[in-house]
Amino acid sequence: MAKQELSSYQRKIVDRYYSNLDTISLTKLQEAVSELYLAETDKKKEKLWKTVEIALAKFPEVSARAAGVVSSRDVKALAELVQRLSK
Repeated sequence: MAKQELSSYQRKIVDRYYSNLDTISLTKLQEAVSELYLAETDKKKEKLWKTVEIALAKFPEVSARAAGVVSSRDVKALAELVQRLSK
């Protein structure tokens, strides 16, 4: 398969996405915290925790604390961590 080059418009879109990746990940974390508080089924909670784990991987400065929060499945601690990241 031939390598396809991006147009200048597409390249700008990709560049903007990666330059705002931290904001996008933080927004996903904030939404996941809200949804975790409201989730009723274990299946939904498990899916949300996987989303949280992926989003937290983009913040290496809190990796140790993030691993503890994800392993304990503590929503309140997650909310505090997300609040700290947003500052």
